[in-house]
Amino acid sequence: MDNPVQYKKFILPVVIGVILALITPFRPEALSVQAWLMFAIFVATIVGCITQPMSIGAVSILGFTLTVLVGVVDTKTAVQGFGNPSIWLIAMAFFISRGFVKTGLGRRIALQFVKLFGKKTLGLAYSLVGVDLILAPATPSNTARAGGIMFPIIQSLSKSFDSDPKQGTERKMGAFLLFTEFQGNLITAAMFLTAMAGNPLAQNLAEKTAHVHITWMNWFLAAIVPGLISLIVVPFIIYKMYPPTVKETPDAKKWAEDQLAEMGHISKAEKFMIGVFIIALVLWMTGSYIGIDATLTAFIALSLLLITGVLNWKDVLNETGAWNTLVWFSVLVMMADQLNKLGFIPWLSHLIAHNLGGLSWPIVLIILIVFYFYSHYLFASSTAHVSAMYAALLGVAVAAGAHPLFSALMLGFFGNLMASTTHYSSGPAPIIYGAGYISQKRWWLMNLALGIVYFIIWLGIGSLWMKLIGLM
Repeated sequence: MDNPVQYKKFILPVVIGVILALITPFRPEALSVQAWLMFAIFVATIVGCITQPMSIGAVSILGFTLTVLVGVVDTKTAVQGFGNPSIWLIAMAFFISRGFVKTGLGRRIALQFVKLFGKKTLGLAYSLVGVDLILAPATPSNTARAGGIMFPIIQSLSKSFDSDPKQGTERKMGAFLLFTEFQGNLITAAMFLTAMAGNPLAQNLAEKTAHVHITWMNWFLAAIVPGLISLIVVPFIIYKMYPPTVKETPDAKKWAEDQLAEMGHISKAEKFMIGVFIIALVLWMTGSYIGIDATLTAFIALSLLLITGVLNWKDVLNETGAWNTLVWFSVLVMMADQLNKLGFIPWLSHLIAHNLGGLSWPIVLIILIVFYFYSHYLFASSTAHVSAMYAALLGVAVAAGAHPLFSALMLGFFGNLMASTTHYSSGPAPIIYGAGYISQKRWWLMNLALGIVYFIIWLGIGSLWMKLIGLM
């Protein structure tokens, strides 16, 4: 067998799941049996995704089957998770990426980047993150930005330098560039009200919960300093923690020029790809104003690629990374959604609130943000997490005496930064992780370290900056 099941790695998730299930009679009174069993299955599934006795997709299918089998949800409800628009957007990003690779356009763009910024790998990473920063204010889907725009360019660039996980050369350049883009993407998402779908939701919840009016400008002003510091510091930290083996490419410009000359004039397929890419980019930027969401835009792009012959249906079927991600991410999102609907997440939020009475508001706010950040291990969507916890946590902070606007903005920022936890944390995570350049262990360990960096920059320096400009 090509991929034998490693049965010993089932021990930990099964033991944890069984123990949690057995203590169901002793669960908190506020929780139903269904809510507790959903929690047990979700934790066991996540642990299984970590130990990986089988692939993540296979583990998620087992979790899905068990969820329905024990009666936590019915089959109809469970399979609705496969219709989540955000997950289909992720899958579409994989297909669009294949168009870049197949036509050679991705390689051509990558070579142009090398020609302009290719003297050092670190400088190249900063330039790519800079592109994300420029696109962020007008791209309300960070998944579309990372998956549909940046990912195919970086992947093509990496393969141009023979950095490919299939060849065991992912450390040459690809692992560093992709992980830096992932972090850069969540930083830029935190910097603009319109850079991630959950941000306007937080704005709306702040108005309803604490009568706090967040504007595009005060969000931007509050985030600009910690955001820019993060964009400067974080790539450098990643460079030191997980350095590329190719650090300098002094001959890159000449090499890129030769490669571009060898490729010749731009082909008809590349022109079609450029046209589709521009259409998708414009629709992603303006979709919220004309009623076309990011997922529909991605479907339009794929349809155009099929109509023009840039891709054929076999190309779509052969994109195994997309279908694999569609399965496991759908299951985890379904489980996380059920934890919220069955009352487990609201119960956990209110439990925290009840136990913080009597503490000073700065301590309360720090505890709330730390809880908000690390509870994201239970979520497979930043927007879902914001919808589940933001209002409750903001209410607790304001009741403790915290400045309403300061609290609302800080929780809003960490609604993006908390995606720096897992490989299933948000839309961009499974796209970039799914490329295979970074191992799961390395992903979690580096994110764990960078989480501390974000607390220092955004809670520390960010608080001082907001006080300086009068937002607290």
